[in-house]
Amino acid sequence: MAIQGLSNIETVLAQMRVVAAAASGPAGAPEASGTGRSFAAELQQSLRQVSAMQNSAAALGRAFELGVPGVSLANVMIDTQKAGIAFQAALQARNRLVAAYQEIASMPV
Repeated sequence: MAIQGLSNIETVLAQMRVVAAAASGPAGAPEASGTGRSFAAELQQSLRQVSAMQNSAAALGRAFELGVPGVSLANVMIDTQKAGIAFQAALQARNRLVAAYQEIASMPV
């Protein structure tokens, strides 16, 4: 379970790097990811993964509370922390996108 969560975080981080590269790339490039997916689709997929991690961590916490065999407190804590880190990364990406939008909006025409 911990390996899966780690790969989810790595996937989210890789997608955030793609978003950062797209933001710093040429202004005329509509699809900088090279996979044929748009920026909006990549962002939406990243948010879905963060949401899935949070839901999974919450479900694991409920399973621990109910005494389901095989669910340890350590796994609950690790998954909760991973979901928290993924959320914080998404929040930072949102903050940077908002700052970039505000900077562009304040540019003279």
